Amino acid sequence: MWSPLDEYLWHSCDILADVLEGRLSQRPLVATTAPLDRGEQALAVGPGQRLTWRAAGDGSYSHSGVVAFGSPAFVIGSLVGSALGNSARRRQAALDAQPRWVWEGAGEVTLTTRGAYFAHPQARLVLYWHSLDAIDLAAADVFQTSFVSTREHYCSVRLHTPWASLMFALAAVTAFPAHPRLLSRGWLPPDFEHRCAAIGRPCRPAAQLAVEAAAQ
Repeated sequence: MWSPLDEYLWHSCDILADVLEGRLSQRPLVATTAPLDRGEQALAVGPGQRLTWRAAGDGSYSHSGVVAFGSPAFVIGSLVGSALGNSARRRQAALDAQPRWVWEGAGEVTLTTRGAYFAHPQARLVLYWHSLDAIDLAAADVFQTSFVSTREHYCSVRLHTPWASLMFALAAVTAFPAHPRLLSRGWLPPDFEHRCAAIGRPCRPAAQLAVEAAAQ
């Protein structure tokens, strides 16, 4: 069965093949709201969601103290309730202090010849391929990377987008030519090219072209 993600993968192969064969001038212009530098060309635009590996809190919580007046039963009940509330807040604060993938928001992803842009009012992200320390595909639609931010903080982020495989391939051929997933063609499903041919839509050999480019 041909899925929407398969359609993105087919176009990803077409775009990457044009990049590697020097045919970008023949591609139509891609409209984007992302700011482009001189000579930078937008290649694809689509939806995305950003997640950041971080703690949701710092371990602190608000301790509630109770001063109760009344019958002994009422006083005991109030103190027990306060203690249970403090215990629950303490447990939640401890959980929030543990790093995890935190959803930052949804926005538009633009891929270019030099990097990727994630448009969002509070979680804007600019990734230049040569500025990344590590890249990988956590899933066919999840690009994962680590880098040092402009504030000198080490960051790990994920972008959930149907263009994730193209994002990985562009970053790999540009800055990580010896990446195992690039050399093994693992950024595409193993049977993808066969399935494309089987339905009468053969895709361009972008995976092989990427391997050949890495060997040069």
